[in-house]
Amino acid sequence: MKIKVCGITNLEDALLCESLGAGALGFIFYKGSKRYIEPEAAAGIINSLSPFMVKVGVFVNENTNTINQIASSIKLNAVQLHGDESPEAIKYISLPAIKSFRVDDNFDYEILKQYPGTYYLLDTYSKSGYGGTGKVFNWENIPGEYKRKIILAGGVSIDNIEEVYTKIQPPAIDLSSSLESVPGKKDKEKVIGFFKKINELKGKTC
Repeated sequence: MKIKVCGITNLEDALLCESLGAGALGFIFYKGSKRYIEPEAAAGIINSLSPFMVKVGVFVNENTNTINQIASSIKLNAVQLHGDESPEAIKYISLPAIKSFRVDDNFDYEILKQYPGTYYLLDTYSKSGYGGTGKVFNWENIPGEYKRKIILAGGVSIDNIEEVYTKIQPPAIDLSSSLESVPGKKDKEKVIGFFKKINELKGKTC
C-alpha cells in the first residue's frame, strides 16, 4: 500500500515524509485551501527531493493550460483534480491524472466509469470545501470492484489505518490533516507515529 502525504508547504515536512517512506507528496495549488502553496515555493521543495519521489500537484477547477504549464515548470509527476472536472477536460492534461470524488452516503460509484484510464481518489464530501475535511465516509459502501483501484482519503489516520490495511486494502492512501499540528504544518511526532504503525502492520503480514 503506497502512502501519499498531501498539503506539503515546507521542505522540513517534505524531507521528513520522504525519509520515513512516503511514496508521493502532494502540493496544493488551489488558493481557496489553507494548505495552498505558490508554485515557485513548491519548485524549491521539489528540487531538494529524491528523483524517485512522486510529486503531485492538486488543482480545483483550474484551466488545463495552466495546469500543464505549472506541472511542466516545476517538474510534477502527476496531477490531482479535486473539483468538478469533466472526463473531456482530463484528456488535455499532459501528465497522469488522479480524479478525486467527494463521497457521501448518496454517492453513485457508477460515475467512476465515466473516467476510464484515470486514477480514482475517494474523499469525504463537505459542503464547506474541496477536501481536507479529516472526516471519514462509509468505506463499507465502496463496491468490491473498486477497492483495489482507488486512493483512499478522508480521515485516514493512525486510529483507523489497521482497518484500512486489513479490510479495505486500497493500493494507496492519502493523508493530510491527521498528520498536522495546524493546517499546512505537519506534526513530527504524528508523522513518525503513523509510519511506525504502517511498518508494524506490514511486519504482521510478511
